[in-house]
Amino acid sequence: MREIVLDTETTGFEPAEGDRIVEIGAIELINHMPTGRIYHQYINPERSMPTSAFEVHGLSDEFLRDKPVFSKIGAEFQEFIGEDSQLVIHNAAFDMKFLNAEFGWAGLALLPVSRALDTVSLARRKFPGAPASLDALCRRFGIDNTAREKHGALLDSELLAEVYLELIGGRQPDFGLSASTETSARLVSETWRPFPRPGKLPPLLSDAEMLAHKAFVTELGPDAIWSRYEQSSDT
Repeated sequence: MREIVLDTETTGFEPAEGDRIVEIGAIELINHMPTGRIYHQYINPERSMPTSAFEVHGLSDEFLRDKPVFSKIGAEFQEFIGEDSQLVIHNAAFDMKFLNAEFGWAGLALLPVSRALDTVSLARRKFPGAPASLDALCRRFGIDNTAREKHGALLDSELLAEVYLELIGGRQPDFGLSASTETSARLVSETWRPFPRPGKLPPLLSDAEMLAHKAFVTELGPDAIWSRYEQSSDT
């Protein structure tokens, strides 16, 4: 199973009011394990960064000026996330709103909302009444988030991947064999061979039980399956 843990950073809260995506970070999971494949891109929002957004992300107009606009990287990002991989997102409605706005402006296919798994909802179901922010969940699970001085899409995706795996029960919730364990098991199966038994096992039936069974089979007649088996074993 392939999943993409992703996060976006934006200039504000509403694409309908002109806010745009300025950063995307995404991490690939296969069977709930990180593969090492990532997607990370800064994006020129084609507008000035509000002071509030600069304070949150630390991204300046000067830094973003030479970065590609979304329409130049949208197809590449869609190729990375694929057509049916589940998208694991913290507060999914926010990111999906911005991604689909950007895809629409770029003339690209929109993402079905059903593809997104919202880790905020997942956390609230698992821990009712408890804080469900990314920082709060990192504290709950003992995940080191000291590097999170500013909001960054790739760092937040990395933290979210760890949080998500804890929310669903740990790094290997399906108890799948690791590659090393599979290799060891295969080598054992290829080299092990059974030894012939040195002698027959003693019967578990008493003499009286064996006589009773023989009488029962005799009553069934010569066509009974036990009779045919005993004849074949005697030859």
